[in-house]
Amino acid sequence: MNKYELALVVSAKIEDEARTATVEEVKALITRFGGTITDVADWGKKKLAYDIQKMSEGYYYFIQFDAEPTAPIEIESRVRIKENVIRFLCINRES
Repeated sequence: MNKYELALVVSAKIEDEARTATVEEVKALITRFGGTITDVADWGKKKLAYDIQKMSEGYYYFIQFDAEPTAPIEIESRVRIKENVIRFLCINRES
């Protein structure tokens, strides 16, 4: 099992319940593909470096998890199509 970190930027234009549901859906994806979530950091609302889809702010989440090497590819392919996630990045923490 490798250690990974998934950074999510969720739209600031949605309700709190929808934002929480989006993060829960991503966490469910991680466990669905055999990952074990070790930590979730909610950094809150931050200003973006540049406007994305006419938005200047977003909610930042960092999810650390352990998973097999094939899991991040599957997770990224599904996070990519979530409409409330405006940016994401999954990295290997052992590098």
